[in-house]
Amino acid sequence: MKYNKLQSAMEYLMTYGWAILILAIAAGVLFSLGVFTPGSAASQICQLEAGFSCANYYMVQNGLLLVNIVQTTTIPINITSIGCNTNQSAISTNSVVPQAYLPIGGNRTLTVQCYSGATAFSGTVSQLYNGYLEVNYTDVTTGFPEVIYGNVAVKIAK
Repeated sequence: MKYNKLQSAMEYLMTYGWAILILAIAAGVLFSLGVFTPGSAASQICQLEAGFSCANYYMVQNGLLLVNIVQTTTIPINITSIGCNTNQSAISTNSVVPQAYLPIGGNRTLTVQCYSGATAFSGTVSQLYNGYLEVNYTDVTTGFPEVIYGNVAVKIAK
């Protein structure tokens, strides 16, 4: 009688022991594949206000963001300055010289130094930069200045 209870307890412990071992191995394999690394699953985005979009964008290790801005508004524009920062309220823009003229439906690739607060951003390859864009432009027909805002999440390229 006592032997049956002992054997039953051992079988119970062995079954659960093997199950826990298999789960630990599976978790180790998933961890080594980078499944639990948040930056590897994050998608890259570049969103601007209506009438504007990012056709192509990438960032290099020193924090320079190259972004191709497409405008689909009903007026031609001149982009006068652009800025990028992780803090939306601390964006300081740099002048685009000469101003980037975009006809209706046109696009232009611009380079902007991105910041993390008050310091210029720099990072490692595959690190995710998550920040805000500010683009200042002038309506060519009226001469009125305008501002658009956007979000960018981009991995640093090699």
